[in-house]
Amino acid sequence: MLHPVMIRTLIVLLMLLQEKNDPAFAPVTDDPKLPRVLLIGDSISIGYTVPVRKLLEGKANVHRIWENGGPTSNGIEKLDAWLAKGKWDVVHFNWGLHDLKYVKDKQQVPIEDYEKNLRELVKKLKGTGAALVWCSTTPVPEGDQRPVRKSEDAPKYNAVAKKVMEENDIAINDLYAFALPKLKEIQLPSNVHYTPKGYQALGEEVARNLQAALQKK
Repeated sequence: MLHPVMIRTLIVLLMLLQEKNDPAFAPVTDDPKLPRVLLIGDSISIGYTVPVRKLLEGKANVHRIWENGGPTSNGIEKLDAWLAKGKWDVVHFNWGLHDLKYVKDKQQVPIEDYEKNLRELVKKLKGTGAALVWCSTTPVPEGDQRPVRKSEDAPKYNAVAKKVMEENDIAINDLYAFALPKLKEIQLPSNVHYTPKGYQALGEEVARNLQAALQKK
């Protein structure tokens, strides 16, 4: 019988392989009559991209960055390139799960640097003129995980992000609060990722927040 840690490792490897051929990365042909939406985020956002596209079909051209957004440090390096694919009406964005994860007993991006990076990223995003929607980092479940993440860190990073967004008058899609009471039904066991049913639920909440942002444009 496989050890539980090995099983979780295999699940993560399978997810990484699936990302390469994920329909979330399929090219989008814009309808010029519709607004353009950009999704920025990690594998959680990859999982809800297709549901969001289907839910907003005929209402918006929904694009996403062509990769896993990773931590804020990756955003600092690549945001200009991600934004360069035309004018955006709404940008829905998140960083967090890769910032708070532990690499060799240290968080990949300590919370002080996370705040600093977020402020720089928000400044660039505001320069686009798009309506901005911050998506809070989704819950980290209890239990042993690889890479190591701790459930208590997500609320701490979200609190920092909330402060930055409120100071900049940016709308917040609190996906953490949305997902938390439903984790047993929608999240994989001892894993930050979600079941197909879970990604559909997240996608519905993201689409609802995007529609609200589009109505204000």
